[in-house]
Amino acid sequence: MKKKIDKERQISFDSFPPNIIENMTDEEKELFLYAEEWPESLFDKLEGFIVKE
Repeated sequence: MKKKIDKERQISFDSFPPNIIENMTDEEKELFLYAEEWPESLFDKLEGFIVKE
């Protein structure tokens, strides 16, 4: 059973340029929307769009 998608994450995901979304694997998309922690590789792929805390 999946967690509910956070609205802010969905808005952020939807605002990515199409080329960013196309370059993400299905697993990375799931991680972005649902995971509490993201792998470093996802941060690397989204560099310029994600600010680490």
